[in-house]
Amino acid sequence: MSNRVKLRSFTIIVTGGTAAFAAYNLFSGNEKFHRQFVMPPMQMLSAERAHVLGVKMAAWGLVPRKRFNDPPTLHTKVWNREFSNPIGLAAGFDKHAEAMDGMLRMGFGFVEVGSITPEPQDGNPKPRVFRLKEDKAIINRYGFNSEGHECAYQRLKQRADKLKSKEQEESSSNGIVGINLGKNKTSPDPVGDYVKGVHCLGCLGDYLVINVSSPNTPGLREMQGREQLAQLIDKVIEARDSLPCTPKPPLVVKIAPDLTEKDKEDIAAVVLRKQSSIDGLTISNTTVSRPDSLNSKHKSEIGGLSGQPLQQMSTETVRDMYRLTQGQLPIIGVGGVNSGQSAYDKIKAGASLVQLYTSLAYEGSPLVTRIKRELDEILRADGYKSVSEAVGADHRSDAS
Repeated sequence: MSNRVKLRSFTIIVTGGTAAFAAYNLFSGNEKFHRQFVMPPMQMLSAERAHVLGVKMAAWGLVPRKRFNDPPTLHTKVWNREFSNPIGLAAGFDKHAEAMDGMLRMGFGFVEVGSITPEPQDGNPKPRVFRLKEDKAIINRYGFNSEGHECAYQRLKQRADKLKSKEQEESSSNGIVGINLGKNKTSPDPVGDYVKGVHCLGCLGDYLVINVSSPNTPGLREMQGREQLAQLIDKVIEARDSLPCTPKPPLVVKIAPDLTEKDKEDIAAVVLRKQSSIDGLTISNTTVSRPDSLNSKHKSEIGGLSGQPLQQMSTETVRDMYRLTQGQLPIIGVGGVNSGQSAYDKIKAGASLVQLYTSLAYEGSPLVTRIKRELDEILRADGYKSVSEAVGADHRSDAS
């Protein structure tokens, strides 16, 4: 065998071995490998390109398979639906309902898609997403970029049909999927946009979210006002109750963290009305505030701030709304969740479920397993047999 042939064979072996090693570590969810070899190249891309690539990889199944079996401690039941764990993917990542099963296979207990608007729209001009690396945060002003109801309907319907027929039992996790609904930027009938969303997509989701708190759509947050919110809820409940499916999907309202005490009291009064009460709250969306602690050069960009700087603000809003609603409504806590402890803090403040997104952009897919493992350890150390036992624990300790 000539030296040239030997060199070629050696190159093939080394290249193949390296590829196999990389593939094994990628799909096994090796945290160190992701931190050293996967995330640095992703961080070299613009924030939006990295986001789009992450969605496509999940849609193509190029994500680690979960190797952590969710323990009974993490199992919980909300809205008469069984969650294998309370850690969910927040809306904003899978905007067009492309990557649901990929993200569920990663280990999330549930995935929320959207926000989805009735008609396709491009959103705001680029650049519109900025990493605040020093602050472990992101500012975005996407502006509800959406492919519209029809496109999302086709993808969600296709998934539902596959699950029903069991033909894709191995490739689909049959996990819980929520649908986050938004309005078109120039819509003359914002309430009508949400009603359309309920009619079009309502039977394809395990729960529906009425997003009235994005800071990037003009006039949207005004719908959190007492009269506007009551009118909106009345109409969407009427639409939900008319759906031809059983059971009807729970309705959840997503609110902002930038609320006064009066705002919170008004929202609590509306959502607890006996004649048309909703089924839950998502707390919270991004904030338009800018903490003094921010260090990034992008800290003055217009848009919603998410990530670690939002952690305390969102947790306090969860705590306030749990108190104001007397714990009667399940709460999805979101904002700055990056560890088992931060998830636990939101649960004790009153969240039945928690979501994350920004921390995933910084730490990659192994984060999901790490948070679940840490949360399980914390719950057991504090004497809880299930996550549901810890919901609202801070309020019970305050009362005593």
